Amino acid sequence: MRTCMAIAEREIDAWTTWLRASGRSGETIGLRTYHIRRVMGDLETDPWALSTEQLLEYLAAQDWKPETRRSYRASLRSFYAWAQATGRRTDSPAALLPSIRVPRKVPRPAPTDIYKAALLAADVRVRLMLELAAICGLRRGEIARLRREHVHTDLVGHSLIFAGKGGHERIVPLPDFLARDLLERPAGWIFPSVKTAGPLTPAHVGKLVSRVLPEGWTCHTLRHRCATVAYWGSKDIRAVQELLGHAKLDTTMLYTLVNPEQVRELIRLTSAA
Repeated sequence: MRTCMAIAEREIDAWTTWLRASGRSGETIGLRTYHIRRVMGDLETDPWALSTEQLLEYLAAQDWKPETRRSYRASLRSFYAWAQATGRRTDSPAALLPSIRVPRKVPRPAPTDIYKAALLAADVRVRLMLELAAICGLRRGEIARLRREHVHTDLVGHSLIFAGKGGHERIVPLPDFLARDLLERPAGWIFPSVKTAGPLTPAHVGKLVSRVLPEGWTCHTLRHRCATVAYWGSKDIRAVQELLGHAKLDTTMLYTLVNPEQVRELIRLTSAA
């Protein structure tokens, strides 16, 4: 096992370099490499000796949610596509892994009373995280990597300008009170880690936010809240798409809950016809 894991670690390190060179975010690299390390550790075999059948049996044996299963599949396909492209293997055992169907879910925006209670329960640092998620719609990874230098003055106030998911530039307008709070921070990371020279990890940000929210509510449901409140107030789904930094409008629609009163009005119309 030690020999197999030594081989896997060496190759994962080489793959990590390739992922960095391709511009993948630190969060993506961390997730993908974690997946491969876990699979190789569980199977205890040389990564270049694995077959499609072994990967299929491994995935089928896991009690995972569809989202997790799909994410592991993506990591395996990326890892073995790299191995094939660099001559480490002549084929990809992950190429024939079946696609994973993820059921469509109803958006779940955090309610106002839960959000306000969390603000009262949070310290200054976590309160700022809550506001960045619920007001500006930032992802936990974007919150973690935020720097004071990302705050810029524009024609009407201040905005955040930073690289979002996939390295795409995001421009997010800031209310005056949030811009002031961010600018009062020292230069560098808004949420620095006390253990490293870098920022907090996205997972740590998510954990801190979840601690002041009731069970089942997360940083992501605050982002759903941002999308839903913005859409109900503006009725402009394209503007909400820009605010959230989504590449596809279909994704934004999954974040915005339809106003239940509007749906109820439809029932009144159909019942009166």
